Formats: sequence, C-alpha cells, structure tokens
Amino acid sequence: MATATAARPAIKGGAFLIEERTPDEIFTPEDLTEEHRAIGRTVDQFWANDVEPHIEEIRHGNHDLAVKVLKKSAEIGLVAITTPERYGGMELDLTSLMVAAEHLALDGSYSSWHGAHAGIGTMPILLYGTEAQKQKYLPKLSTAELVGAYCLSEPHAGSDALAAKTRADLSADGTHYVLNGQKMWITNGGKADLFTVFAKVGGEKFTAFLVEKAFPGVGCGAEEKKLGLKGSSTCAIYLDNVSVPVENVLGEVGRGHIIAFNILNLGRLKLGPFAVGGSKNVLSISIKYAKERKAFGTTISQFGMIRHKLAEMAIRIYAAESMTYRVVGMIESGMNEAGPGGFSWDPPDAAQTMLKVVEEYAAECSIIKIYASEMLDYVVDEGVQIHGGYGYHQDYAVERAYRDSRINRIFEGTNEINRLLTTGMLLKRAARGTLPLVQAAQSVMAEILAGPSLTSDNGDGAFAAETKLVRNAKKVALMAMGVAYQRYFVALDQQQEVVAGITDIVMDIFAMESSLLRARKIAESTSAAKAEQAADMTAVLACDAMAHIEQTARTVLAACSEGDALRSNMAVLRRFTKYEPVDAVALRRRIAGRVLDAGRYIV
Repeated sequence: MATATAARPAIKGGAFLIEERTPDEIFTPEDLTEEHRAIGRTVDQFWANDVEPHIEEIRHGNHDLAVKVLKKSAEIGLVAITTPERYGGMELDLTSLMVAAEHLALDGSYSSWHGAHAGIGTMPILLYGTEAQKQKYLPKLSTAELVGAYCLSEPHAGSDALAAKTRADLSADGTHYVLNGQKMWITNGGKADLFTVFAKVGGEKFTAFLVEKAFPGVGCGAEEKKLGLKGSSTCAIYLDNVSVPVENVLGEVGRGHIIAFNILNLGRLKLGPFAVGGSKNVLSISIKYAKERKAFGTTISQFGMIRHKLAEMAIRIYAAESMTYRVVGMIESGMNEAGPGGFSWDPPDAAQTMLKVVEEYAAECSIIKIYASEMLDYVVDEGVQIHGGYGYHQDYAVERAYRDSRINRIFEGTNEINRLLTTGMLLKRAARGTLPLVQAAQSVMAEILAGPSLTSDNGDGAFAAETKLVRNAKKVALMAMGVAYQRYFVALDQQQEVVAGITDIVMDIFAMESSLLRARKIAESTSAAKAEQAADMTAVLACDAMAHIEQTARTVLAACSEGDALRSNMAVLRRFTKYEPVDAVALRRRIAGRVLDAGRYIV
C-alpha cells in the first residue's frame, strides 16, 4: 500500500485515557498531502460530471443507473483505493480512502451504493481471502463488473449476529456446503453479484462464505420501503439449498465472527468521514439559506439564535473531523511500523498485519462511529430548523439529509452496542495487562487521598485552561471506571446504563483532546485567522464537554455508591470538574461570523 502519511510513533489503543500527546504526534486534516488533496479533487470532479447529472433518477430508485455510475467511479479507481495493484486497485493508503469517503458523502443514496461495494462488499475478500479467492473476485470487484454486498443481519439476529439461524451443511462427498436461511437489510442486495454470507456450519460453527448470485437457490426479496436512502437498494436475500463450493469458505470454519467484527471496525471508522462530509454539505446549504431568507427586515443569518446553531454545527464537525483523522493517523502509524519500509501488501501476512493494527484501535473506531453519527444527526436536525417550514418540504435538500442521516446510528452496530463495546474493550485490555488502566486509577486515588494541591496546574500559556480540563476529565473517567468496577466487578457488563455512561465520558475526552491537540498544531503552523477559529471552537467544546462529563459522572457514581461513599465521590467530582466558563455566546458569534463570511465550514 503506497502511503504518503508522515511517520508517527505508534500508540497503544485506549492509551489516550492515561497518556498525554503532543500536537506533532497526531494526524490532522492539516497534514493531508498533495496526493490526498488530489484524491479529494478527483472525487469532486467525478461527482460533478457523473453523479450530479443523474442524482435525481438514482434517488427515485433507478438502480441500473446507480450501478452504471458505480462502474464509472471504478474506471478512475475510486472503488479500489486500497486494493493492491495486482488485483486492479490503486494501492493507496488508508487516509486516501477516508478522504474519498468524505467527498463522496453529498448524497446518502449514491454513497450507500459506493460505500457498501468498496467497503463491506470488497474488504472481507481483500483481508481474509485465499490467494485463489482474491485472484478470482478482486479484479472484477475493482472494476465493479461484480457488485459486492455483505449478508450478516437476519430477521431475528441484528445486533446479536451470533444468533443467526442461516445454516450450512457439508455435503456427503465433502465438495460443497448447502446453505439455507434468510438475510435482511442487505445494502446493494437487489443488484449485487457477490455476497459475503454468514451461516452456521452444522448449526453451530459461525462461518463466512462467498456466494455468487448466479448460484442456484439464491433469491432476492422486494425492495424495502425505508425512511431514507430511498435510492439505495435494500432487500432480503433468500438461500434455498444453495450449493457453495468448499473453496468459497472465507477464512476458517467457525471463525466467521472474527471476520464480521473486524470488518465492522473498519466500517465504523469509515462512517466518520462520511458523516463529516455530509455535515459540511448541510452546513453550507444552511448558511446559504440563512443569508437569503429574510424576516423582520433582515436576513435570518443576523439572528443570534441562528448564529448559535451555525456555530454549534461547525464546532461539532470540527470535533468529529479531528477525532476521525487522529484515529486514521494512529492506524497508519501502526501499519507503518510493520516493517523497515513501512506497510506493504507484498508479504503473505500483510492482511493479518493490517487487521491486527485496526483491532488495536477497535475502541477508538467505536467512538468515531457513535460521535460522528450523532454529530450528523444534530447538524441535519438544526439544518431543518434553520429552514423552518421549508426544511420539512421534499423540495429542499435538508429534508432528505434529515431522513438519510438517521440510519447511521444503526449501521455498523447500533450506537447502544458500540457504547457497550467501547468501555468493555478498554476494561478487557486492562484485565489482560495491555492497557495500564489500573495503575492509572491507583494514581488518581492517591491524588484524591492527598487532597487538593496547593499549586495550580492551570499555567498561563495558550490553551492552559483547556489542557487542565482534559487532564481532569481523564481523572473523572478513571475514577468512574474504578468505582463502577469495585461495585459490580465482573458483573459490570450487565449494568448497561453505567457502561454506556462511562463510554460517554471517554468519548467526550477523546473529542476534547483531539480538538485541543489540533488547535495547538494549527496555532503553531498556520494563519492567525485559522488559529483563532480553531481556538474558539476548542474553547466552547471543552467547556460544554466538561459540563456533560460532570452530569454523566454524577449518574454513574450515584448508581455505584451510596451514603458516605457517594458524598465523598461527589466531593471529588466537584473538585475535578471545577472550571471557569468561557463566554460561549461571544465565541459562537465569532465562529458563526467566520463560516457565514466563507459560506461554508472552515477552520
């Protein structure tokens, strides 16, 4: 995989909770190379020339046209950005893939076709296929001669994928498996030629299979009537005594869950740039409308509450963008340490190397999925509100964006599942000794017992207040984890509200720190205007995040302690969450003024 991303030290997954980073240790959009930016321009040109002229037909269900456009994108390599050249791909780095995803996010219907094919339709074979499977299928997926799809969910097995009832039985002569069952909510299902299907061998061993549409017994249900993404194909896939050659087993028999979960990690990360790109588009549309719509003798862009909305949209986009590219950089750095020359697809274990690195940051991928999808929901909701009654009308883009956005909190594992996974994965890493959370929590307890320090760690430099907020927020997270674990021990995973609350605290910390480190990097290396915008957005975000952390921690601690212990915990919480608020009204006015002047999201 050719990579243009600068080398940075590899950092352990979850370590952001217990370690401090410097701005030069993280990757931000400001670090994108000219090659990366060229990818973005290529996608923009493709969109203008090949998608936009046909987008209305695609939105109204012309699936043949959608596939035709998908094939056009394949002609310039956009469906096989990370696929090795020997299989017809561009063999570029992960960052290039994320940049392309952001620029492809202008419409949910087409981006679903593209994202499902290039992502979950192709990546399982690239990462888990045998050489014969790769040679057979990847070149045709790279040209979109074959359209790919991913069949995991079932009518009674959504989030609980391992409860699948689709069955695979080995034939008497051992040459093929016979698959029977039904898969639901299959994106690209109506036009897909190749499915990655998960079934249980003998009703027990969860396994992945490569199933061609041309295999006898493969059937497709009617198109589902959906809230949004109306131009995408979503249908059930039926398997009626489908004979699948044994050489089409993907990975190992009984190890299908490994494929399913790791592919979902990549999908969760990729949802970040998709949400960022979609949000930037909605913000631009909302700015344009606010500057044109007049009420009470002026444009509504002059109203304080409209400016508040525009500023908050920009702030949340900034945070999600900072978090997403930070995680992309972490994964790239981990992959670049695979060998003296960095990551390459040449070694036979290259796919395993990539998967191992991605799995290292599984918690961060879940954080991106939750934060970015909820950020997008906020942005489209406020976009509708800025448009007023027109935002409720199908002639306006924000109405469609509002409906299209909602699925993202369900895609790639629901946000509820991802909230449980995030804290669960961090605690498991601590239990295995690969993440020293226990030692860090003990240090916080020692600090608590020592009482308030006589000296302030606030300092007087730039971003000193925000730095202190991040440090104290980490202490709150460690305290909440420690108290919850002491109260429930190994049964903590049964306390879903508590686990989800801890994840919300952890997620706010990652948003705060990612935004802060990016703002510091911008202040050191770019224009004063850009630095001021980043600093203002970081200041508002940090204070709002700390307020949310305090409230969430109160809920967690009250569920895990009582009496004197609770009162003591509350006293410690007040100490860690004490801060002087910023003038958020003035800061938001400045932020909004800049995006209004630019007519779009800017940093």
